[in-house]
Order: sequence, then C-alpha cells, then structure tokens
Amino acid sequence: MAAKLLRLWAVHARMDLLFLSRSLRTGVAWYFADLLLGLSGAVWAFLLAERFDGIGPWSREQVVFLLGLALLARSVVDLAFGMNVSFPSRRIGRGQLDHMLLMPQPLWQTIASDGFTPFSGSGQLVMGAAVLAWAVHALAVPIDAAWLALLLLHVASAAAIMLSFSYLWGSLAFIAPRGAEEINSNTMRMLEQLKPFPLDGVGAVLTGGLLSFVPAGFLAWLPARVLLGMETRPGAWLWTPAAALGFAALATLVFRRGLRRYARTGSARYLSHGHRR
Repeated sequence: MAAKLLRLWAVHARMDLLFLSRSLRTGVAWYFADLLLGLSGAVWAFLLAERFDGIGPWSREQVVFLLGLALLARSVVDLAFGMNVSFPSRRIGRGQLDHMLLMPQPLWQTIASDGFTPFSGSGQLVMGAAVLAWAVHALAVPIDAAWLALLLLHVASAAAIMLSFSYLWGSLAFIAPRGAEEINSNTMRMLEQLKPFPLDGVGAVLTGGLLSFVPAGFLAWLPARVLLGMETRPGAWLWTPAAALGFAALATLVFRRGLRRYARTGSARYLSHGHRR
C-alpha cells in the first residue's frame, strides 16, 4: 500500500509541475498569490505585536514564531490535500465523490493522493518556514534533533486536527448537499482567524472551547508554548498529538456514517432539489 501511495504521489507531483510550468507568467502569479494568501490570514497578529511590542506575556518574536507555526500547519493541509480534497462538502455537494468512488482503489488512497500539490501548493510552506526560521534565530532557540522532531510532530498533528475539523463539518453535505457545500470555507476561515492569536489570559471557558469544540488552540498556540519551553506541565508535548488522534478518529467515524447514508441516497446533484443540474 505504501509503495502504491508513493507512486500516486509521484504522478500527482508530475501533473502539478506541468500545471505550474506551462506558463512562466501564470506560474509566477499563482505562486506569488499563494504566498500573499497564506500570509494575509495571520499577519494581523504580527502587526498587533509590532504595535504594542508583544501580546500579553508573548514578546514580538514569540508572536512571530506563533505566526510561522500557524502558517506551516495550514501549508501542510494545502500541499497534501489541495484541489478541494480538504473541503469534502464541495466534492460531495458537486457530485465529485462519485468520481472518487469509481476509481479502482480504496477511497482513503484517493483522499490521500488526489490533492497532492507539492509545487503549486508550497507557497505557504516556504513563507511559514521563512517566518519560523527568523523567529527561531531572533529568540536564540536551542535546536537539536529532538526539538526538530517535536516541531515536525506538532506541525503534522496541527494539520491533522485542521483536516479532521474540516471533515467533521464537511460531512454535513451527506445530509444537505446544497446548504453544506461551502460550509468548509467558513469553518476553515474561523480557524484561520483564531489560530495565530495567543490564548493566555482569555479565561478558562474560552480557552477550553478553543481546545475542544473549535480546536484553534491546538494549531499554533499550544504547540508554540511547548516548543518555546513556556509550557512546563508534565506530558504537555503529548497533548496536541493526542488531540489529533481523537479528532481524526471522530472525523473518520462521522464520515463513514455519512458514506453509508450516501450509499442509500446517492448524489442529489442531478435532481431538481440538488445544488446543480
């Protein structure tokens, strides 16, 4: 299975490169727009920190680290699950799920490979890595193999939480394909707006909500506290990976239940009450 997945990634990477290189002007414009799009969603936190020389107990450099971490987490989702794979309500509402189910391979392999865009989707990755590198240098963070492994673990966990949250809400399209088709845009936008903000001092109730129902705190704030040594409670480095496993399991359960319903009802795309005809 792993060998086949690698072959699928290679095929999609080649198609992505051909798409980006077919026109130099189009490729440069696409890439530059992706860089700006990734930065615009979280730059407000940096501007706020620059104006007041920090936010609460977070210094300006720590806020920049938080921003870079948030960009990296989103970049993994965009790079590995592009082409609306990270927005299941769109594929369900537009009848594209049927195309995925007809492919001669398990659905999970299609989900894991169909949106792999390592070239056109790498803009935010480059921007996030550059921002994070500047913050690490400014903060003089001691880097070793263990710290880098912890960074990769938290970035992957944050991306998994973001994707799982999207699939939880996107699965509503199995019930209401027209009404839920664009719901992922709003759920992801909500996470985008909240994830680069330090949650220190916002209150236990709000913090609890942002670490459960709306898991924005797991996407950058808590990982940043762990990586910067601000979180000293035992086992804190396991909290975000454990949350990722929990959200992934819940999203898988909800999506599979939706698939069973879809097997009985089918797509409403071509019906008069569907989204499109």
